[in-house]
Formats: sequence, C-alpha cells, structure tokens
Amino acid sequence: MAHFTVRFLKDVLGDQGQPCEACQRIIDVDARDADEAAALAARQFCEFRDIRDWSLHADRIDVQPADFPS
Repeated sequence: MAHFTVRFLKDVLGDQGQPCEACQRIIDVDARDADEAAALAARQFCEFRDIRDWSLHADRIDVQPADFPS
C-alpha cells in the first residue's frame, strides 16, 4: 500500500476580495491508489464533521502521494 496526503480545499475570498483556497482538513491515509485514498479520506472527513457529504464543507479534494524514498 502507498501513503497519501489528502487535502480538502474550499474556495474563499481573501481580505482584498481576491479568490484564494482554504484548507479545511488534511488527512493522511494508506491506500492502493489515489481513488481509494480519496474515498477513505472523505469517509474520515465526514466522520470528523458529523456530516454525510464532504462537499458541504469543501469544494474539492487534492490527493498527493506521500511516500518517502527508502
């Protein structure tokens, strides 16, 4: 299994009215691939927030491999 870092991002307006993204939560998971990592992290995100749909608090999910070379 590979290790992934999954970020839940929300588009917001900054102080000067410029669009920027805010990270709602970062979750590290072990999964076979990026799709499975997104699904596992989405489940955890919903449990943390006590919601059924992660998109109520974030606009998108960013999945990045976090494996370190041995």
